[in-house]
Amino acid sequence: MTIAVIYGGTRQNGNTELLTEQVVQGIVTEKIYLRDHTILPIEDMRHSQDGFQERNDDYNSILDRIMPHNILLFATPIYWYSMSGTMKNFIDRWSQTLRDPKYPDFKNKMASKKAFVIAVGGDDPTIKGLPMIQQFKHIFDFMGTDFEGYILGKGNKPEDIFQDKEALFAASQLNNNLKG
Repeated sequence: MTIAVIYGGTRQNGNTELLTEQVVQGIVTEKIYLRDHTILPIEDMRHSQDGFQERNDDYNSILDRIMPHNILLFATPIYWYSMSGTMKNFIDRWSQTLRDPKYPDFKNKMASKKAFVIAVGGDDPTIKGLPMIQQFKHIFDFMGTDFEGYILGKGNKPEDIFQDKEALFAASQLNNNLKG
């Protein structure tokens, strides 16, 4: 079992990152900070005769890093009641990868993985973050990925997450689960 963490936050040591670090404490993981990479928005060419064109960015190198792992943790702040734009750009590009001859088994490989979502927001996230969780569930269902669970935490200002005892408890439980 190997784990990749895909961090979608733009702020170093933001609340989502801090909560996620509680989840993976003591576990060897591959950490991918999307903020450190250029991921261009998808250019939807599904119906064009030429199809999708290669984008000159870091997306494929990130994909190559996550593909070998069995478990994926998607960590994103809740921005306007959804995932961060950085995370959305990354996932939107999966449409292109599904048709990319360099990744002929992309969907099958994603179907062999387990996924978790860790998200923190400031405006009643345990309720208002649920539509985002539903969005991730639909994404994982489409890909055939097992959606194993999620943690929603409350935090707005730096380090607020350390006041959310329920989220911290859930993080410790998931940590124990992942350690197996």
